[in-house]
Amino acid sequence: MNSIPAQEIERRGISAVDEALRDGPVHITENNRPNYVVLTEAAFAELQQARQEAARERLRASLADLDAGRTNRYGDADALMRALDADDA
Repeated sequence: MNSIPAQEIERRGISAVDEALRDGPVHITENNRPNYVVLTEAAFAELQQARQEAARERLRASLADLDAGRTNRYGDADALMRALDADDA
């Protein structure tokens, strides 16, 4: 991913970002550290679509687990939290 210092944007304006975006997403750096990422609208829409599809796939997998009986039932939220904490240990 290419990068551009924030000072360059202050100096040249949005044209500096437009130019950098031709090569893909842009890190905006401050004090030599990446601080922001700028994407084109098309790249952002693609990212959002991939995120939604991943959520749908997780839901499909959860429904398949439910259909196959690979689920646990807990009496209340506290029992679920205890089970989750035990899994982390």
